[in-house]
Amino acid sequence: MLNIFLIRSIKILLISNTLFFLFSCDQKDKLPNIIIIFTDDQGYGDLGCYGAKGFETPNIDKMAEEGILFTDFYVSQAVCSASRASLMTGSYSERVGVQGALSPWEVGGLDPKTYTIAKLLKDYNYKNGIFGKWHLGHREKYLPLQNGFDEYAGLICSNDMWPVGYDGLPINSGKKSYYPPMSFWEGNKPSNEIKNFDDQGQLTTKITELAIDFINRNKHSPFFLYVPHPMPHQPIAVSEKFKGKSELGLYGDVIMEIDWSVGEILKSLKTNGIDSNTLVIFTSDNGPWLNYGKWGGSAGPLREGKGTMWEGGARVPCIMRWPEQIKSGEVVPNIAATIDILPTIAEIIGENNLKQKIDGVSLLPLLQNELDADPRKELYYYYGEKLIAVRRNQWKLVFPHNYRSYENVQPGENLFPGPYGKGKAGLELYDLRNDIGERNDVVKLYPQIVKELENVGEKARIILGDKLTNRVGSESYETVCGFLPPVTKFSHLAVGKKITLENNAHIKYPGESDESLINGIGGTINYKDISWQGFESKDLIATIDLGIIKSINEVKVRFLQSQVFWIFLPKKIEIEHSIDGKNFEQLYEVSHDNDYSLVQDIFTFSTQFNRIKSRFVRVKAINMSKCPEYHPGAGRPSWIFADEIIVN
Repeated sequence: MLNIFLIRSIKILLISNTLFFLFSCDQKDKLPNIIIIFTDDQGYGDLGCYGAKGFETPNIDKMAEEGILFTDFYVSQAVCSASRASLMTGSYSERVGVQGALSPWEVGGLDPKTYTIAKLLKDYNYKNGIFGKWHLGHREKYLPLQNGFDEYAGLICSNDMWPVGYDGLPINSGKKSYYPPMSFWEGNKPSNEIKNFDDQGQLTTKITELAIDFINRNKHSPFFLYVPHPMPHQPIAVSEKFKGKSELGLYGDVIMEIDWSVGEILKSLKTNGIDSNTLVIFTSDNGPWLNYGKWGGSAGPLREGKGTMWEGGARVPCIMRWPEQIKSGEVVPNIAATIDILPTIAEIIGENNLKQKIDGVSLLPLLQNELDADPRKELYYYYGEKLIAVRRNQWKLVFPHNYRSYENVQPGENLFPGPYGKGKAGLELYDLRNDIGERNDVVKLYPQIVKELENVGEKARIILGDKLTNRVGSESYETVCGFLPPVTKFSHLAVGKKITLENNAHIKYPGESDESLINGIGGTINYKDISWQGFESKDLIATIDLGIIKSINEVKVRFLQSQVFWIFLPKKIEIEHSIDGKNFEQLYEVSHDNDYSLVQDIFTFSTQFNRIKSRFVRVKAINMSKCPEYHPGAGRPSWIFADEIIVN
């Protein structure tokens, strides 16, 4: 009996394990591969299927024929890092704290605690790779491998952030460049230096080869492949195989090479037998850089370009292809955005409980061609934490603001930029269904619609804030997470005592309080930290009253150097002491040359002595007043930043 029982038990166990294995495999097979191809500064009119002239994009056009083409697809902001942060997080950048285009010397980045597409898919055992431009922070904790990706190779910043001029030659005009050499990174380290246009011309091919290799190695498991091309961001460059291919010239050549790249990626999916269950999304981070003229792309019928939240800056081409799920040949006029990609992926893989609140909505009903599907009815147009406009259905209400403009100025030629103009908008209403170019302001004709859209704007301000109206949002990054850096604390004799400044700190950088220099709290190398007191063109002269005569052994002063932000060390530092506050004796003096430096760091100047009796300590830090000749801001005001005077 025992043997029969054991045999039956073993059979049941084997059958159960087999069924579990088959079920698990079936579930795994149902998870689609995800590919996002994200170009840089490619305009709404820069694909054949969107009406491009002067070059052809047959692979992307075919992708549109086999999938969905969105006519009203948006980025959250028409600028690089903010746009990428929103793509990765499914949120307006005001919620996740990334603005503008992060420079190579930027000390911050996308908060590593923030939930992203890569982290979401990692929870479902996806293999995640990124090959191309990251631009969400270049210090190690912000890089892709620390934020959900298994593999990374590419650029950490925009391809114009290098010490090379528009002519392709090293900058050598007497003014120093504060851009470090640009490198192609592998993992957490730079590998090959990118020195010239020829090197940049190899980027599209190199990124494509890495992407295809990733697909080949991961065809048996679900993967997420993110391909953020550095092109066609200026300076544009192309490999020999595409030079002179287009009628338009170099810009057309660059787009044709990107189209080739898309074709190679789609071909590899078919070769590996995984084409039908792979969702491929093609879109751009913002509109075109129009002051480069024909070398800067086209917004088609749309108004303005990158750096503005007119349609030419915020509306971008978008195509999605997924043979197993998406009906071919669809053209979708519904409002959709990059912030909707994360929740779409979440619904596809069955994730119903996202770890953080987001602003996106799932587009899966549109992808599956559900009747009357319209998941997004409203959109906020933010730029630099300013609410520029809102959209509901066909109506867009623009709020009063100033903006840079490409209109009524002469664009540049031969890869050199032209100037920007200045634009000023009032309260304006546009019917985007009948006026895609935003030329006919109908604000006076539809007062009820204006009122409704103003309410939409007010809802945005309550949640995410608005610097145009000095509003702080209840759910903005600043409110929820704050910008407080790690605190450096000091315990010393001057904490809590009295300090007198001969010159007040600048209103933009006042420190935590009037006693900021003796409150026992220091800043980091980020000049935006609240601990720093900044002095523009003025000397820092501070006198500390310890209250009673004490024995002191040491005085230290901390200064920030960040020349790229016009912050220099004092040209001379003096430390003095006094018993009565009238007659001071010098204890220390040092001069500093302030030679050109890329170093961003905190420098401590100190003097030690043996138990001097004193009540008053005075620090004099002499400002250069003006930036030196080698600096891009030569002749303009220089700054001194200090955060603590330490008396022991």
